[in-house]
Amino acid sequence: MNKQEIILMYFRDGKALRAIARETKIDRKTVKRYVNEYAINKELLAKATGTATPLIIESVVAPPTYDTSSRKATKVTNEVVERLKHYLEINEKNLKLGMRKQLMKKVDIYSNMISDGYKISYPSVCQTINKLIEKSKEAFIRATYDLGDICEFDWGEAKLVIEGELKVFQMSVFTSAAGNYRFSVLYPKQKTEFFQAAHAEFFTYIGGNYRTVVYDNMRVAVAKFVGTDKQPTEALLKLSMYYCFNFRFCNIYSGNEKGHVERSVEYVRRKAFSAKTEFKSMDEANAHLLMICEKLNSLPQKLLEGKTANQILQEEKPFLLPTLPPFEVSRLEYLRVNKYSCINFENCFYSVPDKYVGKLVEVRVYPRTISLVCKGEKVAQHDRLYGSYKWSMNIFHYLKTLSRKTGALHSSLALEQMEKGFKLLYSQYFADKPKDFIEILFCVRDKNIALSQLNNACVELTRKNLSITLDKLLVLISNKGRQTYLESETSILANRHLRAYSNMMEVACNA
Repeated sequence: MNKQEIILMYFRDGKALRAIARETKIDRKTVKRYVNEYAINKELLAKATGTATPLIIESVVAPPTYDTSSRKATKVTNEVVERLKHYLEINEKNLKLGMRKQLMKKVDIYSNMISDGYKISYPSVCQTINKLIEKSKEAFIRATYDLGDICEFDWGEAKLVIEGELKVFQMSVFTSAAGNYRFSVLYPKQKTEFFQAAHAEFFTYIGGNYRTVVYDNMRVAVAKFVGTDKQPTEALLKLSMYYCFNFRFCNIYSGNEKGHVERSVEYVRRKAFSAKTEFKSMDEANAHLLMICEKLNSLPQKLLEGKTANQILQEEKPFLLPTLPPFEVSRLEYLRVNKYSCINFENCFYSVPDKYVGKLVEVRVYPRTISLVCKGEKVAQHDRLYGSYKWSMNIFHYLKTLSRKTGALHSSLALEQMEKGFKLLYSQYFADKPKDFIEILFCVRDKNIALSQLNNACVELTRKNLSITLDKLLVLISNKGRQTYLESETSILANRHLRAYSNMMEVACNA
């Protein structure tokens, strides 16, 4: 603004240099320099031809610049630079040792410099380090993809509150390369069975599968490195053989090579779990996540000429490989039953019948359940637990032991984890008769007696003012001679009361 004002006052208004300097309060040498530069450029412009003209015009209208090339740094001395190089060398050494997450950031180096006694500002440290490690910026290649050819897979972390407890879940995210179609499912961990389950759910959901799936160097996909080659895990090989897709791995620390899904993990997580983070169960959270994915897949995309991901998927379906029944997802372990008649899997405990204590059992691990087999016979099945030191106890697995140790029933974890109706039945009628309750559980297991039948029988006996015993319950439940039994029991009580009354009267008369 000052330069423009000076030029107008001199060339348009005809004012002297001294008068301009006085009015603008700018040094007379500066005013003279602006005027001389403009005059010289104006003469050159009149004589210039061809490509020189735009350059002269640019110099005429350019804002003032100041030559700082001769300035010398007062704080960033050679000693400071050498010290900064020392910290950068430590970073390089740690990087070569694989300690990527233990590198010093610029703010850490600045703190160390201050501790070393150097008086230097944080911006000076940043600028000097940037010059020392100056790198050219990365260029990206815009790619084109054939329909049905490539999709990408990655994991992402999501923290959610389930039933009031903060838990960390793993988001499996698939993204098609041609249409940016997104599909995501939450799992408790990045384990083999969840990795396989994610593929089975995705391929089943879209009704086909892509010819190539791209992964980074995740442990569930890469078994080991052999030089620059990567060997796939057995789980990935099984998936590849079953669904007939090829797989490809990114280079190390090159997540941009699967940029679709890298962006999708952050995008889907933000859209699904930024405003809503509390759910009653993981199933409810997954239903919400699927709804959000469908909303995203129905949005028009500028790079796809306004088409939605759903529309591109419909175009891709003829090119997808034919769908197959969902891959059976499981992991096999062999574990020994401990003294509590439980197996320990991932720091969680699952009960088996007490006759298998000390024996080796086959544990078939599924995403949501655990099945236990011994010598070809299925001996137990539990819902899978997640966390540490959690127990899944089935009281029917301990009946043999409890029949010998009836006193252990009242405080047992197996009783605590029983169905609420059984616990209520125990507390109301059998709290002081644990042996009878154990006998009832034997009958429930062996004769398939339902809890509702037991409750109804107990209510009827109570209504008739009859004592509750195992024999009476079985008679009522079997419905054989039920009415006769009740009537006979009632008559017995009546006769008993009658005899007591007669005895009482006889004693009174004798007196």
